[in-house]
This record gives sequence, structure tokens and C-alpha cells, in this order.
Amino acid sequence: MNTVHSFQNPFATQRHGLWLISALALSVLTACASSGDEVSGAMQVTIKPGDTANCDSSPCQVSLQMPPGSGTYEVTGNETKIGDFPAGETVSLGNLWGSNAIKVVGANVPTAYVYIPSQP
Repeated sequence: MNTVHSFQNPFATQRHGLWLISALALSVLTACASSGDEVSGAMQVTIKPGDTANCDSSPCQVSLQMPPGSGTYEVTGNETKIGDFPAGETVSLGNLWGSNAIKVVGANVPTAYVYIPSQP
């Protein structure tokens, strides 16, 4: 019968160490990714920079609360320009058919994420 304990087995210690490192990395990433609110909606969502939203339908009407400032900011979805919108207002980004990473270019605010189900 094998009576070697995990503290005597270096491979078991490595497995425990890898598990601990993985758990710590996941908790740090979760903390970074969840700095905004979690939003959900059936046919539409309103987000602000840093939010993560789930929309239950495709297409989904997405509105964005623009950061404060003066003038306009360029807004991109998955690195494709959606448009230029006025600072400080809630604006419509239109109907989105798929998941998007929404960025406000030049505003130094976190990316917002919208998860939209794929159409079959």
C-alpha cells in the first residue's frame, strides 16, 4: 500500500502549487473584469464604460452612456467604428447582431462588453 503523503511527494506539492496559482490568477482577472456593473436585457441594454451586459435576443438595441467631457468621442465595436457621439449623453449605438467590445476612443475609460447570442 502506498503511504506516501502529499508533503513527501514533490509532484503532489507542484500540483497543489499550480492549482493555487491558477485560483489566484482567476480571482485577479475576475476583479479586473468586473469593475463595472453587470447589465442584462431582453431586447435592449443601456451600458456605460466598464459594464458587462448580456442581451437575450439578437439583434439587441444597445445604448451607451457617454463619459463626461466636451465635444464628441469616436465609439468602436470590435475595433470597427460605430460613430462619433457627444460627450455626457446617452446615445443609441443601434441594433447589434453579435457580441461586441465597445470602446470610447480617447476618453481613457474601460471597455464595455455586450454579449449577444448568435442567430442559428
